[in-house]
Amino acid sequence: MHISWLRARITIQKNETVTDLYGNHKSVWADWFTCWATGKTGGRSADETEEAGHTEERNRIEFTVRYCSETAAVDSTHFRVLLGERIYNIKAVDDMDFRRVSRKLITELAER
Repeated sequence: MHISWLRARITIQKNETVTDLYGNHKSVWADWFTCWATGKTGGRSADETEEAGHTEERNRIEFTVRYCSETAAVDSTHFRVLLGERIYNIKAVDDMDFRRVSRKLITELAER
């Protein structure tokens, strides 16, 4: 992986449970790790599907990040990616042949 390919600054957030003043448990997103990544649409960035009689657009991006202890802990159920103001849910994580050089985060734009 060439260092010049890492041009997108992303923030990986982790879903955590916190307790408020009254003892209620609340799910919040906290910043986990900020790193440089390569963003690739792979030709599938704007899939359109038809659900319930209307067309929905799905924006997908594959982020490739360097392997480290923080990115090794990322999975698709407890983490998400921020790119600027956009939120991307992680759909899958590819370990890139288990070489411990890089990881690919396959994401989809979250609906707000």
